[in-house]
Formats: sequence, structure tokens, C-alpha cells
Amino acid sequence: MKHAEAVKKYRARKIEERFFHSLFFINGILVIVVLAGIFAILLKTAAPAFREIDLREFFFTVHWDPAGYEKESYGIIAMLVSTFLVTLGALAIAIPIGIGAAAYLCDVAGPRVREIAKPLIEVLAAIPSVVLGFIGIVVVNPMLAKFFRQPNGLNAVNGSILLAIMALPTIISITEDALVSVPRSFEQASLALGATKWQTIIRVKIPAALSGIIAACMLGMGRAIGETMTVLMATGCAPALPTSYLHAVRTMTATIAIELGEVPYYSTHYYGLFAIGLTLFIITFMINLVADLVLHNFQKMQR
Repeated sequence: MKHAEAVKKYRARKIEERFFHSLFFINGILVIVVLAGIFAILLKTAAPAFREIDLREFFFTVHWDPAGYEKESYGIIAMLVSTFLVTLGALAIAIPIGIGAAAYLCDVAGPRVREIAKPLIEVLAAIPSVVLGFIGIVVVNPMLAKFFRQPNGLNAVNGSILLAIMALPTIISITEDALVSVPRSFEQASLALGATKWQTIIRVKIPAALSGIIAACMLGMGRAIGETMTVLMATGCAPALPTSYLHAVRTMTATIAIELGEVPYYSTHYYGLFAIGLTLFIITFMINLVADLVLHNFQKMQR
């Protein structure tokens, strides 16, 4: 009787394992299918643009003016420069703060502080981008205008600050996981040799977790480079080529958001916006792919 019950339980467990294995497999395939479908739609819709717009003009000229009086212009250099200008500014702010916060939570903060800080970081990730954009207009804008003595603060600095806030939760969470995964023996050996806690964090733990930290920074970059509403609201949206962080900028995402709702369907302008979207998709995909490979190698090294 007991043997029959054991066999029955074993079979039920195997069926359950097969069910969840199949469920997770289907979910994984579904994600790949959705990603491939998005890429296929972008590629199909953007393809006519590359038949009507010269590739050298699209990728190597500055002016984007689809409604030009004399001649239409479809150059994305100004948008690319604006996008990377704001993104790199955001990383310059978010990376040191994120790594410092992660190191503090991992090695310095007490259990009670961690219990309070970690939910706050998760809440920070849940703030809608439109709310941050509103804060950028109402709060950050006058502060920057006063500090830099500019007519307004709707510029690349404003966008960088807001994107840094949006990238911080990703950088902090993954960096903390990377620091936690460093073998305890590394820290113990450093302390036994007379190093201080600070020296151990800076010279032992962070270098040992460097691959994971790089992956965290790249994922934070991917989070920042694809943001729309925040940069649309807080950077001034000037389509000119920026030469300073105090200039208004218009990113690739902001251009798509502004123009796609009013452009005539199946026009060169329409296809050109999808070409921008395809370019942005490829950029973000490559960033996330490299980050995933770096993180995978880091995890492999830790085994």
C-alpha cells in the first residue's frame, strides 16, 4: 500500500515537473518570437526608407527636416549625438552613485537600513517617466537656469540628471548582487593582511566583481538610451546638433514620439521614423547583448 502511494506521488511529481518545464520553455520561446516579431515589423516598415533615402544622408548628415521647403533632409547625426550626450551624462552621474550605494548596502549598512533602503530603490524604479519629466520641468529646470545663468534649464544636463535617476535602481541592484557573489574568503584575506574595510571594498571586492558591475552599467545605459517621455519633456527638444550640455537636445526617441502621431502614413517621413526606430532597436539590442555576455562570463568565473 505504501509502495503504491509512493509510486503515485512520484508520478504526480514528475508530471508537475514536466508541466512547469514545458511552461517555462514555452515562455522562453514566446519572448524570442515577440522580439523577432518586433524586429521583423521594424525592418519591414523601415525598408522603404532606405530605398527612398540615401544611406549616406541618413547616417552621416546632421539635418532632420522632412518638411523642408526646398529639399527634405533625413540626417540623424544630431539625434544620435543628442542621444549619446544625454546617456553618457546620465551614466557619469549614475555609475559612481550606484556603485557607492551598492557597496554601502552590501558591506556597511546594517540590516535595518537595508530593509528600508532596498524597498525605496525599488519604488524609485516604479516612478513613471512622465512624473520624472514633470519634476524636471518644475524643479530641476529653474535650478539649472539659476546655477548656470541660462534663460532656462531645459537642456542636456536636465535630461542627464533625470535619466541617471531612472538608471540608478538597475545599477544598484545588479552591482549589489555582483558584490555579494564575491567569495567571503577574499574579504577575510584582505582584512587579515591589515587592510581596512574601505580598502577591502575599493581594492578587493569591486575589482573582483568588475564584470558584474560593467554589466550593471551597460544595462543602466540600455535603460537610459531607450527612455522617451523624460527626455521629451525636459531637454528642450531642439533638432540642432548640440555642442554643449547646456544646449537643448532632441533624442531619437523624442523625435519618434513627437512626429509619428502627425506624419502621413506610408510617406518617406513615415518610413524614416521607423528607420530611426530600427536603428535605436539595434543599438539597444547590442548594448543589452554585450551586457548579458559580460554578466554570463562573470557568473561563470564565480563558479
